[in-house]
Amino acid sequence: MNLLDLLFPKNCLECNKEGKYLCSDCVEKVLDGTFDKNNFAIFKYRGVIRNAITTLKYKFATDIADELVDICIKRLKSNKLRKVTLIPIPLYKLRYNWRGFNQSEILGEKLAKAMNWKFLPDLLIRNKNTIPQVGLKGISRHSNLSGVFSLNPTHNLLPITCHLVLFDDVYTTGSTINEAKKVLKLAGFKNIYSLTIAR
Repeated sequence: MNLLDLLFPKNCLECNKEGKYLCSDCVEKVLDGTFDKNNFAIFKYRGVIRNAITTLKYKFATDIADELVDICIKRLKSNKLRKVTLIPIPLYKLRYNWRGFNQSEILGEKLAKAMNWKFLPDLLIRNKNTIPQVGLKGISRHSNLSGVFSLNPTHNLLPITCHLVLFDDVYTTGSTINEAKKVLKLAGFKNIYSLTIAR
């Protein structure tokens, strides 16, 4: 145990047990990953996973990212996976400046490195600020994101046959992922999938 852990003990975000932010007992309760068309969600969006994601995003607790990625890696490495290029969903610059980080980029970079995947954080550009999707329903979610993404013109040499995996923290209705996929399809990319930590 190091001095930092001694002075500031980590407690599970769900059951408050000491040692980690995400204890193995609480992680076990939300382990079921789900497929939806071409999206794979590693966990259910509840319990300790929901607490970890919201604490990371809204309380700026970036040290939770390492534990979150570690449990994602264990889950993914139990499957045989091909080499892909991971593309995090970008934040608009004003929100990025306010928060100081993009949680999908932080988590995605750590995950890609551990899985030996390519990581391309700037393939997509977020063109406008949007209302947070939390609380919006169906049509409002879709219209909120219409035209929000564009392709970064500096990546015009990326082969259109490569396997792209869009990465985000949470998949709710799929509006964000689908809007990003639309831009990539219009650019000619053929193999586009998505991976989220939770659904």
